[in-house]
Amino acid sequence: MTKRKYNPKWILILTSLGFFMSMMDSMIVTTASTAIRSDFHISVDMLQWALNAYNITIAAVLLVGVALGEKYGRRKIYNLGILVFTIGSVLCALSPNIGMLITARIIQGVGASVMTPMSMAILTNSIPDAERGKALGIWSGIGGLALIIGPSLGGLIVSQLSWQWIFWINVPIGIVTIFLSNKFLPESKGSSSPIKPLDALLVIISFATMILSLTEITTSKNIMLPLAIGAFSILIGIWFIIRQHHEKYPMIPLNLFKSRIFSGGNIATFMLYASMYGVVFFLPQFLQTVAHNNALGAGLKILPWTGTLVVVAPFAGKAVDRFGEKIIAILGLLLQGLGYLLLAIFVTAQTSYAVMVIPLIISGAGLSMAGPALQKAVLDAVNKQEIGKASGIYNVFRLLGGAVGTAIAVIVFYKFGGIISTLLFANGFKAAMLSSAIVSFIGMFFCIRFKR
Repeated sequence: MTKRKYNPKWILILTSLGFFMSMMDSMIVTTASTAIRSDFHISVDMLQWALNAYNITIAAVLLVGVALGEKYGRRKIYNLGILVFTIGSVLCALSPNIGMLITARIIQGVGASVMTPMSMAILTNSIPDAERGKALGIWSGIGGLALIIGPSLGGLIVSQLSWQWIFWINVPIGIVTIFLSNKFLPESKGSSSPIKPLDALLVIISFATMILSLTEITTSKNIMLPLAIGAFSILIGIWFIIRQHHEKYPMIPLNLFKSRIFSGGNIATFMLYASMYGVVFFLPQFLQTVAHNNALGAGLKILPWTGTLVVVAPFAGKAVDRFGEKIIAILGLLLQGLGYLLLAIFVTAQTSYAVMVIPLIISGAGLSMAGPALQKAVLDAVNKQEIGKASGIYNVFRLLGGAVGTAIAVIVFYKFGGIISTLLFANGFKAAMLSSAIVSFIGMFFCIRFKR
C-alpha cells in the first residue's frame, strides 16, 4: 500500500483559511460594536465581553487543544475546531440578547482555540523543509490580512446588512473547509502527554475571574466584590503554577521561563497586545459615536493603522535578522505608544479625521515591527522540541494581554468619560488612548535583556 501524496497548495490554502477565520473574528466584531450596543441597549463595559469572551476562551483552552491534537490527530482536532467555531457563529447570529451572544462567543472561542495551532502544526509537518519557510510566511501573511480587512469588512457588512451577518458568513466557509480538509489534508500526530482536566479547569477559571474582577470594578458599587474575585483568581493561578512545578508532563513547562528572553518576550507581548486591543475596542466606537461615521466609514478610516502591516511587516522581518530582536521590539513598542499618545493629546470631539492619520500610521508601524520581533525572540529562546508549547504559551500571553488591555481601557474610559454625550465619550477615549500608550511604553522595559 503506497502512501498518499497530498498537494502542498491545498495544504497551504486550507490551513491558512482556518487561521484566517480565527483571526478575522477577533477583529470583525470591532466595527459592529456600536450596532450591537445600540441593538441590545447595553453599556460599554458589558459590550467588552463580546470581544473578551472570545479571546479569553482561546487563551484558556489553547494549550488543551494542542495536547488533544498531538494525541488524537491534528486534522481531526482541526476539523472539530472548525465545526465548533461554525456552530458558535450560528448561535452568535441568532442571539436575542448580550448574554446569549457572550455564551455563543465562548463556544466560538473553544473552536478557534485549536484552529490556529493545529493549522500551523499541519502545515509545518506536511511541507518539505525547503519550502517550509515560504509556506509559513504566506500562512502568517494571510492571518495578518484578517487584521487589515477585518474592521473594514465588518463595517461593510453592518452598513449594508446587519451585525448578525458578520457571523453568518462563517457558516458556508466553515462547512466547505471541513469538507475539503477531510479530502486534501494529511493526518498526523505528535508526542502525546497525559491531559489533566484539573489543570485545564484551573487555567480557565484563573483567566476568566481575572478579567471579571477588572470588569466588575467599573460596575460594582461594592469595591470588595471585584477585589475578592481578583484575589480568588490569584489563588487559583498559584495553585496551577504549583501543580505545574511538580508534574512530570506540565501543560506549561516552567523551566522555559528561566530564559530571560523567553520570559521577557512573553511579558512584552502581553503589553504589546494589551495596548493594541484597548485601541481596537474604542477606536471604531469613537469614529462612529463622536465623528458620526457609519460602520463602513469607521472601518475604512482604521486602514492607516492596520494597513501598515502590509508595508512594514516584510521589512520588519529583515530588520530583525539584521539588527536583532531587541532593538526592533523596543522601537516597535516605542512607536506604538507614541502613536497612541499623539491621539490622546490632539484628538477632541471637534477634531478632523486628518489629525488622526499620522498617529495611526506611527502606531501601526510600531505594532507591525514589535509583533514579529517578539514572536521570533520567544521561539528562538527554546529548542526545537519545545517550539510547539512555546508557541502555545506565546499565544496565551498575546490573547490574555488583549483581554486585560480591553478591560483596563474600559476602566479608564469610565473614570474620565462616559457615553452620555459625545464630549464625555471623547474625554474617555483620550484617557483610554493615554493608558494604552503607557502600557506600550512599559512593554519596552521587558525587552532590555534581549540578546541577538
